[in-house]
Amino acid sequence: MAASINGVGGVGFGGLTCSTKTPLPSSRSSSFRVQMSVPVEDKKRNYTLQKSQEAFNAALNLMPGGVNSPVRAFKSVGGQPIFMDSVKGSHMWDIDGNEYIDYVGSWGPAIIGHADDEVLEALAETMKKGTSFGSPCLLESVLAEMVISAVPSIEMVRFVNSGTEACMGVLRLARTFTGREKIIKFEGCYHGHADPFLVKAGSGVATLGLPDSPGVPKATTSGTLTAPYNDIAAVESLFNSNKGEIAAIILEPAVGNSGFITPKPDFLEAIHHLTKENGALLIFDEVMTGFRLSYGGAQEYFGITPDLTTLGKVIGGGLPVGAYGGGRETMEMVAPAGPMYQAGTLSGNPLAMTAGIQTLKRLKAPGTYEYLDRITGELVQGILNAGKKTGHAICGGHIRGMFGFFFTEGPVQNFDDAKKSDAAKFVRFYQGMLREGVYFAPSQFEAGFTSLAHSPEDIQKTVAAAENVLSKI
Repeated sequence: MAASINGVGGVGFGGLTCSTKTPLPSSRSSSFRVQMSVPVEDKKRNYTLQKSQEAFNAALNLMPGGVNSPVRAFKSVGGQPIFMDSVKGSHMWDIDGNEYIDYVGSWGPAIIGHADDEVLEALAETMKKGTSFGSPCLLESVLAEMVISAVPSIEMVRFVNSGTEACMGVLRLARTFTGREKIIKFEGCYHGHADPFLVKAGSGVATLGLPDSPGVPKATTSGTLTAPYNDIAAVESLFNSNKGEIAAIILEPAVGNSGFITPKPDFLEAIHHLTKENGALLIFDEVMTGFRLSYGGAQEYFGITPDLTTLGKVIGGGLPVGAYGGGRETMEMVAPAGPMYQAGTLSGNPLAMTAGIQTLKRLKAPGTYEYLDRITGELVQGILNAGKKTGHAICGGHIRGMFGFFFTEGPVQNFDDAKKSDAAKFVRFYQGMLREGVYFAPSQFEAGFTSLAHSPEDIQKTVAAAENVLSKI
């Protein structure tokens, strides 16, 4: 797999090859020469991140913080980011030749495994027709029909290009439909980086310990009200003090951006009741949970149907995508059917639609979610048992193919509870697991993901590695 980021040569691993022939501008190229050759026979050499270090040092001069999304910078776990070269199934390989069992899954989309052969084949056929049309195509309708038939709340859907964009659109729609401006979100829940949502947000904001972001005008967030997750009384209080002003509640039905946190048994039902009682809309942000907790998402799993839903990640099969949808009456307010404007150059991109269609076809097969539930349960229980066996305070849980754990006795029911986790211990655990060939999210405040490609052997190796690392920290 010989290549340089200076733009010469082919990049490949395990029979997968591609070609990179366009050099960077000459004024920059001299600062970014990183040999990425990974001979197969060197795969089992001692663990080193020398080439990742060199690549990161160069990237620091090219991109803010050397990355294109903050949590990738490893700020909360120490060291430098690991530069990946290839993925297949449940495994990843970095540019130093290290192999990892992956539990990030590109932050959720890779639910059937990385670089799935059927998805790649379908993408290759679609690419023969072009990569973007800028006009309607049949693939949009095919994926729309699949989403509508699967997700209880969705009668019409609008495709966009990211989860952030989906949440921006759905917020504007809720305000348009209700004629109100205020929204309620929950502390530690992340709904993308749009201004109104950067109030007590989770994900990378929590990972880096950032305050509410500079550059967000007070006027933009003045209508954003916050409450602790799983706290019904706090939500009731907000409705009582803002009567007739709240357009919607938006939440992750199972939190993935403060670590993995599940709702109390009555929480979602009570939230649903409060919105109906107060003439507000209930929005489930299912960018993470959609098609992951069940084929119909968290709303099918928990039996609570919201008014509006956002989706992303899984429905693009690893390509950039997002969507929002709901009842026909609400969605027909979106342009060009109605007055609420929202548009996107690459929305409904044929490649993302193709990958999404193929992924959803696979997920609909019998036994899919039972398998995810079994292997994820074995993984989490194995890690918890290893932690207790080696004398650590630890708690955690899972639903189907989504999981998390914290170095605290727990229970963890909201973001304040999550912050009680021993962050220093997580860093030692994380670094130890990397050396054992296991790749978790580089943050205590991110959920983990399994896939249909994870094997029982992957789980056994991970649990054994966890016990080994936990016995030494």
